[in-house]
Amino acid sequence: MIGGAAGAGVVAVVDDDGDGDSATPVTRSDLSNSSNDGGQQASDLTGVSAVAADVLPSVVSITAQSQFGQAGGTGVIISSDGEIVTNNHVVESVGQGGTVQVTFSDGTTADAEVIGTDPLTDLAVIKAQDVSGLQPAELGNSGDLAVGQQVVAIGSPLGLDGTVTSGIVSALNRPMAASSDGQPQAGVNSVIDAIQTDAPINPGNSGGPLVNMDGQVVGINSAILTTGSGNGSIGLGFSIPIDQAKPIIEELRQGQEATHAQIGVGVNDAQQGDVRGALIAQVNPGSPGEEAGLQEGDVVTHVGDRVVSDATSLIAAVRSHRPGDEIELTYVRDGQEQTTTVTLGSDAQTS
Repeated sequence: MIGGAAGAGVVAVVDDDGDGDSATPVTRSDLSNSSNDGGQQASDLTGVSAVAADVLPSVVSITAQSQFGQAGGTGVIISSDGEIVTNNHVVESVGQGGTVQVTFSDGTTADAEVIGTDPLTDLAVIKAQDVSGLQPAELGNSGDLAVGQQVVAIGSPLGLDGTVTSGIVSALNRPMAASSDGQPQAGVNSVIDAIQTDAPINPGNSGGPLVNMDGQVVGINSAILTTGSGNGSIGLGFSIPIDQAKPIIEELRQGQEATHAQIGVGVNDAQQGDVRGALIAQVNPGSPGEEAGLQEGDVVTHVGDRVVSDATSLIAAVRSHRPGDEIELTYVRDGQEQTTTVTLGSDAQTS
C-alpha cells in the first residue's frame, strides 16, 4: 500500500454529532413538509427545482447511535429493497456496538444494519430493514464532469433533512486526506481523489449525493475545508467521484472486502531542491513498484499527464484506478527525469 499521506489535519469530515446546535428545534415532519415543492407537479419544475424533485425521494438521513454518542449523516438509496450508500465515518462507531436508523423523505423511519465499510475511501453500505418499493438514485458518470458545471448537493446539515443547495464544480481530481476527527484514522489514511464544489456542504451532509442537472449522482459528499474553529461551509466541499465509488460499493454490497490499487511503495512528501512530488521511501519486495524499477530516493512527479505534488496526490491518483490497470509514472532519479509503466497491484494480495 502507498503510505504517508500528508495534510489530513486541515480537513473536517462532514459528520454531525448534534453538539452546539442552537437553532430552534424542528421536527422531522416539519422538515419533510418544508422540503417538498409547494404543490407544483414535478413536470412543471425546471433547473434545481426539477433535480430536487427527482432526487429527494432517493435520499435519507441517517442517525447512528453508539456508546460514544450519536452521529448523523445522509445516505443515497441504491436499491428498491433498502441498500443505501453513505460515508464510513457516519456509521463507523456502530461496529463497536450501536444502532442505525434511517429517515426517508416522507418522514417514515426504519432500522438499518451495516453491510460493509471501507475506511480508505470513506464509503459504507447499509441496508434498511423491512422496506420495499424504494426509489433508487440514478448513478451517473463523474468522468463526464467539467469544471464550472452546475451541481446540486442534497443532505441533512445539522439535522435539517432534505436540504438542497447548488453550486458548481470548482475543481476535479483534488487530492484530500481526511478522517472523522481531522486526524488520520487509527493510522489509516482516508484519501479521496475529490470533486471540489462550492455548493454549500455542512456537518450532516456526509454521505449525501452530489448530482448533475440530469439528476444523476456524480459524487458522494464527504468532507469540507474550514478555517480556524469554525466548521461550517466556506464554499470548499469535497465529494468522492461516483466512478471511483462504484466498484467499492459493489464489493461492499456483496459482503466482500473493498480492494484498492497499489504500487507497493511507501512515500513521503519530496523535499529535494526545486523538485516537488512524492519521495519513494520504501519499495516492497516483489511489488509492482519493484517490478517497474522504482527505487528508494526516486521522486514521482507525474501519473500520466497528472502532476504529483506530494505524497497525498500520488495516493489519490493511484486509488483513482483499479487493480490491474497500467499507469505511466514520471520520476526523477539523480537529477534525471525518467518514466516507467506500472501494472497496479491490489491490497487484497497483501491483506
